[in-house]
Amino acid sequence: MGPLAGLRVVELAGIGPAPFCAMLLADLGADVVRVDRPNSSPVAGPPSRDLLNRGKRSVMVDLKNDRGAEVVLRLAAKADVLIEGYRPGVAERLGIGPEQCFERNPRLVYGRMTGWGQDGPLAQSAGHDIAYIGITGVLHALGRAGGPPQVPLNLVGDFGGGALYLAVGILAALRSGKGQVVDAAIVDGAAHLATMIFGLVSAGVWQPTRGVNLLDTGAPFYDVYETSDGEYMAVGPLERQFYAEFVRLLGVRDAPGQFDIPHWPELRKRFAEAFATRTRAEWTAVFEGTDACVAPVLSLTEAPQHPHIAERGTLVDKDGMVQPAPAPRFSATPAELTTPPARPGEHTRNALADWGFDDIDDLMAHGAVREQG
Repeated sequence: MGPLAGLRVVELAGIGPAPFCAMLLADLGADVVRVDRPNSSPVAGPPSRDLLNRGKRSVMVDLKNDRGAEVVLRLAAKADVLIEGYRPGVAERLGIGPEQCFERNPRLVYGRMTGWGQDGPLAQSAGHDIAYIGITGVLHALGRAGGPPQVPLNLVGDFGGGALYLAVGILAALRSGKGQVVDAAIVDGAAHLATMIFGLVSAGVWQPTRGVNLLDTGAPFYDVYETSDGEYMAVGPLERQFYAEFVRLLGVRDAPGQFDIPHWPELRKRFAEAFATRTRAEWTAVFEGTDACVAPVLSLTEAPQHPHIAERGTLVDKDGMVQPAPAPRFSATPAELTTPPARPGEHTRNALADWGFDDIDDLMAHGAVREQG
């Protein structure tokens, strides 16, 4: 199932962006075997609820065992892709770095996911999403005028600038037909996401001050407004014809011009006053289906019930969990959710057998691999 059916991926267990990248490949049909280590502590709740492990199989390998690294190298020999998210040099010290793997499989695509990258002054430093986007200029640009930078969850760094760029890099490397290392650094990807904004800064049409620009809540027609019941509407009619429809439906008469910037404070006040007169549901009924570019701001628990989200199956209830469906969609090779999140070591026997191991009992007796207890 899916456009990546037949692709074999080894994922060395980690947290955040590397597992997300492997999940994305699994969603699209790849056979992903996750290598978990004994006694690892869950970081995203119970393993059975860690959606980043859906669609994968888990084998438990003791990399401190003198035969543990050999198991990973044997998997790499049969894989198309290997993904790891260790600090630079750790995989090499474990005996499963790129060169060791390339000796077994020269065509392997070896995906490396880090925050700072494989080199540079900070390469060996610990970090998390917030720090990575902090040094790129991206975090500084997020927030309202006069306020502090606003943290966009870990979506811009870990998953946008990290996991998605690793996935693109892996697929591009596979297309090249050459075994190689893909160095996916969150700092690189997050900066690359902001290419358009850097261009606007260079052109002198974007100010490096938060909350005064077209897309950062500086414009009153690109913002959120509170409704009478304490909820919010998202407003974004950038084009003149859409703005005209928005103002008409909102009921604001004789308003200053859309790009009459000195009058933006007045315009924002009038928009806020208008939205405060009705509930979110009432405003949704006014705007939904129009070209005014306005939508309700729904919570994570409300979103699955929205008619558009529900009809498309964007969020689905599977295995007792509401979760995003695979994306994007394919006309000839559709992807679908398969198995629930894998528990560490749950598939040690069947995954290794499927990948051609005929000495599983011996490896278990030696302590190199283990099953879920």
